[in-house]
Amino acid sequence: MRHLLVHLDSSAQTKGRLDLAITLAKRMGSRLVGAFAQTQRSISSGVAAAWPPAEYVAARNAAEAAFTAATAGLVDRAFMDINRGEESDIIVQAIDVARHFDLVILGQPAPDSHAVPSDLIERVVIDSGRPALVVPYAGHFADVGHRPMFAWNDSREAGRAFVDGIRVTAKDANAVVVSISRPGDPAIEYRKGSLELAVAHLKAHGIAAKADQALSSDIGLMDALLNEAADCGADLLVLGAFGGQGYPRFSRGSGSRFMLKHMTLPVLLSH
Repeated sequence: MRHLLVHLDSSAQTKGRLDLAITLAKRMGSRLVGAFAQTQRSISSGVAAAWPPAEYVAARNAAEAAFTAATAGLVDRAFMDINRGEESDIIVQAIDVARHFDLVILGQPAPDSHAVPSDLIERVVIDSGRPALVVPYAGHFADVGHRPMFAWNDSREAGRAFVDGIRVTAKDANAVVVSISRPGDPAIEYRKGSLELAVAHLKAHGIAAKADQALSSDIGLMDALLNEAADCGADLLVLGAFGGQGYPRFSRGSGSRFMLKHMTLPVLLSH
């Protein structure tokens, strides 16, 4: 993870994820780029549309000044402006930019926020080919990866997330690999062996880890994962995202969308 991208906008949550991005960049010796992007309509005068409007320029300049001041201690940092205001344009440009980085750091939108497209995170995760670290809008998260929890379900997406999670994990980490099953599931024994292999994988990378095979009968999978994360004091949830079967905008990825709305800790999403 030597090249990090953090999303900036004018919301109050930007400072928290920028601080976290700086911490990660220092720990991993990474180049950090701050990319400003937020929704803003053009100002029309007759039939001509003027872009960018003064409101956008003021917000962009404030974000650049804050980024420059906060990253003064980094050797390699840069600021860029996506310079798009319409939702569809922001998403397309953000995806294209994200492909040039190892990790994209994004913020969970606050319920009353309209600064960015509501499906920006989802589209970046699915279409950019890069993992996204999503920071909750509530709470303060100074660092991640010292107590990571890896969600494991033997899927392609979980395998992809596992590798990305290892790259974010700190050297002194104590990790947990969690599998959630329903009582009576015939695959429980198989998952036990699979969890042992997952723990061995982490230990081969020098990461202390243990397996946790949890049972859940009365709540959903994502709620169960969040409960497990709270119980083990995790500072990061590593999750394979938008997998499974079904139509992409309906049943497929419903758990990932639930997590994006209800996360209580930073989540690394890989697809």
